[in-house]
Formats: sequence, C-alpha cells, structure tokens
Amino acid sequence: MSLTNDALLALVGALIDPNTGKAFADARAIRSVRIADGRAEVAVELGYPARSQHDAIAAQIETAARAAGATSASVTVSSKVVAHAVQGNNKLLPGVRNIIVVASGKGGVGKSTTAVNLALALSQEGARVGILDADIYGPSQPQMLGIAGAQPQSEDGKTMQPLQAHALQANSIGFLVDTEQPMVWRGPMVTQALRQLLNETRWDDLDYLVIDMPPGTGDIQLTLAQTVPVTGAVIVTTPQDIALLDARKGLKMFEKVGIPILGIVENMSIHICSHCGHAEHIFGQGGGEKMCADYGVPFLGALPLDIAIRSQADSGTPTVVAEPDSQVAAIYRLIARKVAIAIGDKQRDLRHKFPNIVVQNT
Repeated sequence: MSLTNDALLALVGALIDPNTGKAFADARAIRSVRIADGRAEVAVELGYPARSQHDAIAAQIETAARAAGATSASVTVSSKVVAHAVQGNNKLLPGVRNIIVVASGKGGVGKSTTAVNLALALSQEGARVGILDADIYGPSQPQMLGIAGAQPQSEDGKTMQPLQAHALQANSIGFLVDTEQPMVWRGPMVTQALRQLLNETRWDDLDYLVIDMPPGTGDIQLTLAQTVPVTGAVIVTTPQDIALLDARKGLKMFEKVGIPILGIVENMSIHICSHCGHAEHIFGQGGGEKMCADYGVPFLGALPLDIAIRSQADSGTPTVVAEPDSQVAAIYRLIARKVAIAIGDKQRDLRHKFPNIVVQNT
C-alpha cells in the first residue's frame, strides 16, 4: 500500500526530536507534508536555533519516510525563535525577543567567559544575538570581543548603535569610558547607567540578548532582575563549596522576582594537564550537579579548566569562534541549545499580537 499524506504526517509527527526528547507533533514543529508520485516532501520548523543539527534531523526523517514506502524524500529543516513570557508586567525590549541573564553569586568563576561563548554559540546555531556587558565596575566584553577602544555611534543623538563583533551586536560601559578609569559610582548611578545601555541601544531584530550580569546578589542585581524583561537566567559556578554557597543565593534571588532558572553551568570542572594528561578536579567534583538536584533545575553542562579558553578570550577571539571544531566549542553549543530549548518550552508572549484599545467619546 502506498504512503498517503495522512500516514506521512502521523509518521513524522511520532518521530522524536533528539535534542528535546519530544515528538515533532507535540512540539508543533511540522509545517507541511506531501506525497507526490511516491516522493515524500516534509518541512520542519524548530522552535530553537540548531543549525548544526538540521542535517541529522533531515536524515532521520528521510530514513523513516523511505522505510515507510516513500521512493525518495526531501526534508527541509529550519528554526524560528519567538518571544516568550517575562517576569511581572515588564514590557519586552524593542528589537529583542528574549533576554537571557548570565549570573553568578560571586566573581572569578568565569561568568563573562561563559556569557560571551554562550552568545557566540547561539549565533553559530543560527540565531540573531546581542550581548550587553552589565558589569559596570569591571567590564570585560570589549576585550573578549576584540573591540576594546571602539565607541558606539549615534544616528539621532539620543540612542546608540550596537557595535559588531563575531556576528554579535554588543554594548558595554567599557566602550564609553577609558579602560583605566575606575567607575566610582554608587548603586543608583550604576542602575541608571545600565538602564540607559539597555534601553537606549538600538538592538536590531535579536532572537536573544545575553546580559553579562555583575557578580553578587546586592541591590544593583536585585533592581535589574526586577526591572529588566528577562526570559530566563543561567547561573555559572565552579564545583567549589564556597562558590556554590553564593550561586545558591543568586538562584534564590531570581526565584524571588519570578525569573525562571534555565539551568546551571559548572565552570572549571576538571583540569587536564597539557604536559602529562593527568586529570584533576582542582575545585571539587559534582557540586553543580548536586545543586541542580537540590533545587530541581537543569544541569546545562560542565566546562574544563583550560588555558586555551582563558587565552582565547583575552585575545578577543573566544573559543567558540577561535576553535569551532574543538570539544570545548561543542560543549558551549550543546549548552546553548539546552538554553534555547528551555526558553522554547516557556509560554509565548502574545501581548504584541493584541491591538491597543482606545475608548473615545462620540
């Protein structure tokens, strides 16, 4: 018996997306199916960026269609990112569909390095991505992106055009002040500066804006968490008990303001000696996974303590673009997909689809 359109739809719908573990039908990812002279034609649209996975998904569907009786198969796989719900009544930022904050309870755990590589990995997977360096006291993204010393331009004298680096849109207080100038500002000044950077930058059609948050859980971080329209937060920690204590405080802060935790990244998880190959858990072992188990949040992945990650970020070409085929870059891309999938599972923000209602006297 020949394969019909209905049978093909049921077949493809029952297949499991290897990245989400869900059936394509349940994810509403099937855009069209058609049988023409025995040839199966299928279009699938994922709700998360996954350019590196498109070929594998296409092959999966083609194999299933041929096994079911199709003489040949043509499968198109694409991705589309939409806006998802944010905390409270905060309005979405113009030009930005989703905001991801990358935070840590304390400094020195590799938060900024993780943030820039996460942003670059999302970009490599096909998303339009920006990064905002919100660490006023210690901005590092200009150096990590290789554009230190550059300054944003303004076309209208009121707003700033984001700078471009490695296909990312970027802005930072580091572009506006001298690199050796200390920011001796109190909390309200810092908060105002961050709001200006966020709201007065002309972000251009971003799927994701990654915000590299200041370390800690003080007034500045709390104010930002309450006022910035955040889709979800990523917590960065090391396995060390001291770092985990502060990471737990960061997690609790986001919970209090209603920001979903997308997951935890364990940085500096293991060190492998470049000379002898000896592997050692310098900062402890399994701390990030235990924290995830304690709070019921996803474990996004573990990254090694690797001199190349540090040197590449310092040189302005982070690992994901310096060595895109490396094992470390693959870990960052896997973390990026997990983050995007977690966002894709959230409720969509449909406020922009409803018209404003104006009541007038007639």
